[in-house]
Amino acid sequence: MDIKLINIGFGNIVSANRIISIVSPESAPIKRIITDARDRNMLVDATYGRRTRAVIIADSDHVILSAVQPETVAQRVINKDDVSDD
Repeated sequence: MDIKLINIGFGNIVSANRIISIVSPESAPIKRIITDARDRNMLVDATYGRRTRAVIIADSDHVILSAVQPETVAQRVINKDDVSDD
């Protein structure tokens, strides 16, 4: 299994193989997920103090906050898949 790494902004990298979902932080259920992850010490804040624009949920139960738009992160995952197929 190849390890695919995705830049989520400001030089922060996550493994694309571990990503379950990439969502917007606007809804109440996602805000609850963020709060629960913070309480369980499973939250990774990669925003560098900027506004959270994407919430990445990993298969390890980690919740990662990113200042990059969810569409941008998803596009990077898709582009990484295209490049690795060649």
